[in-house]
Amino acid sequence: MSGRRSRSRQSSGTSRISEDQINELIINLQQLLPELRDSRRSDKVSAARVLQDTCNYIRNLHREVDDLSERLSELLANTDTAQAALIRSLLTP
Repeated sequence: MSGRRSRSRQSSGTSRISEDQINELIINLQQLLPELRDSRRSDKVSAARVLQDTCNYIRNLHREVDDLSERLSELLANTDTAQAALIRSLLTP
């Protein structure tokens, strides 16, 4: 299939990412995922699993951000104005 895909991409004039580049990106993703980061190099993990785990990890990060935002909003609502201003100043770049 990659042969068909490469021919169609090349004939249409669009740039094509090589299989080596895809493999390198998959390895980079795998190193970013806590569940897969500690896998030994000899443990072969499929690209599909890396991509699925990446999607799950991003969803979990979104949930954590939402939860932390909600907790921070509650904290700011329940503190006095001076403390809330201090917390906001610490969070603002």
